[in-house]
Amino acid sequence: MAGIFSSSDRAFDIMDPHCPSRTVLRHVTDRWTPLIVTSLEAGPLRFSQLRESIGGVTPKVLTQTLRSMERDGLVTRRPSGTVPPRVDYELTELGKSLADPIDALRRWAEGSAEAIIRSRAEHDVLEA
Repeated sequence: MAGIFSSSDRAFDIMDPHCPSRTVLRHVTDRWTPLIVTSLEAGPLRFSQLRESIGGVTPKVLTQTLRSMERDGLVTRRPSGTVPPRVDYELTELGKSLADPIDALRRWAEGSAEAIIRSRAEHDVLEA
């Protein structure tokens, strides 16, 4: 079937513009997914706890991102059936396997932020 990749047909290649691994990369490196994975790495959280731990995300965007992550098999959503209703989110095994790469990226971003900010300022002065 044209346009469908599988490991049995051919290797996934992120550099191939038609390869679905590009969509996977886009999903796991969007603005909120890395922060959600980092927050859930320590264990399940309720929606409000997750939103508070991330900071700056609207309820609508957090809901959309969590739904996308659930569809991708990265998180599970567990309603409790209590009153008031409570929903917990937790990383799946696949989601947990993403935690180390995201942690490495987080450490790089935090360690490189000063140099990048300085480089931007120097560039902007030269461009002005």
